[in-house]
Amino acid sequence: MTRANDVRIDDPLLLLGRLDGRLQASSCTDVFLARSRLEGAATLAGLAGVPIAVRDLQDWIAARSPPPRASEGLNDPISVAAIFHLALSRDEDAKDPIGQATLNTLRSVLDDRAEAAAYGRDDLAHYGPLWRQISAAADAPFPSANLLSIAERTFALASLTAEPAAASADVISFDGRPLELPPRQRDRIWLIGVAIPRMLYRAGFTSRVIPSLILLPKFLPDSPAALTLTLLEALGRVAQAGLRELDALERAAARILADRTVTRRSKAPLLARLQLTYPGLQPAAVARLLKVTPQGARKLLASMAPTDDGRRN
Repeated sequence: MTRANDVRIDDPLLLLGRLDGRLQASSCTDVFLARSRLEGAATLAGLAGVPIAVRDLQDWIAARSPPPRASEGLNDPISVAAIFHLALSRDEDAKDPIGQATLNTLRSVLDDRAEAAAYGRDDLAHYGPLWRQISAAADAPFPSANLLSIAERTFALASLTAEPAAASADVISFDGRPLELPPRQRDRIWLIGVAIPRMLYRAGFTSRVIPSLILLPKFLPDSPAALTLTLLEALGRVAQAGLRELDALERAAARILADRTVTRRSKAPLLARLQLTYPGLQPAAVARLLKVTPQGARKLLASMAPTDDGRRN
């Protein structure tokens, strides 16, 4: 029996289709895509060897902390600020008006370009040209719309990220002795991970870029065929989590409307929706986003009772 005639309810492609379809009409598509962007960035940071949580990004965006791990004295291979900036750059030319609106909203609160320049200037110099090369190659048309094509493209992109053999670095110790150290190796699979959601869109799997669909493992398997199975398993897991996330967001948004008696011109419901994605927004950010005075922003924040923001544990 063919796959078309024997599709399980937990089939990964079916789950992805359900998620993509619901995002076409959901009242919370904007909130979901904004949160999906944070979840995707957190996954990318893990692939790059800089593990963080979504809440770390939310704290940074809400101005409660510097970029994650920036002040912890850790010898990280790359800054989170640079990863976040490159992930957002993927969506800059997206034709999706809702996705573009959520990106504009985020950049009204946090200028990722300035943050990356401040905290990851060397990272941008090191990875920026390679990212542009990968991005252009990832956008090429696919010969066929299947996961194997994406897996084969991933292996082709991996060949672009392979570092050339480099001679050992010569350094001088404090006491004048010459030392020969091996060249520094950096994980680069995350650069391909940035492009995976866009490749899924370009191949026709989704009708818009869904930023959380990173899918890649820390290390590639031996062949495109093996990677296809890995992608399929990850796709089902992420799509199912996305459906649960969308359900929770829709319930939270419904409670916002039910629990608040406000005038038609009130900005409280809009602020409550923003807080679903960016909890802890400061008055200055609220004033910019809602186009109110700083005093009005403080009053709005003071009037907001604690609400369930729909976050997953």
